Amino acid sequence: MEALAVAIVAGLAAIGGSIAVAIIVRATLEGVTRQPELKGTLQTLMFIGVPLAEAVPIIAIVISFLLLFG
Repeated sequence: MEALAVAIVAGLAAIGGSIAVAIIVRATLEGVTRQPELKGTLQTLMFIGVPLAEAVPIIAIVISFLLLFG
């Protein structure tokens, strides 16, 4: 039963992380389309935001595995 819970948490975390990254990239592309001269700044902010968005699902998976094996 615990393995099923870990699988659900891992799946939902992966889905949530991919949606967050997609939103960040979409917003960056829209910004570059509107103001091409800000490409470097927006790209830098995207490279900061994507790992922050991916940190939450990674933490969720780590905590679920700790609960399963701990």
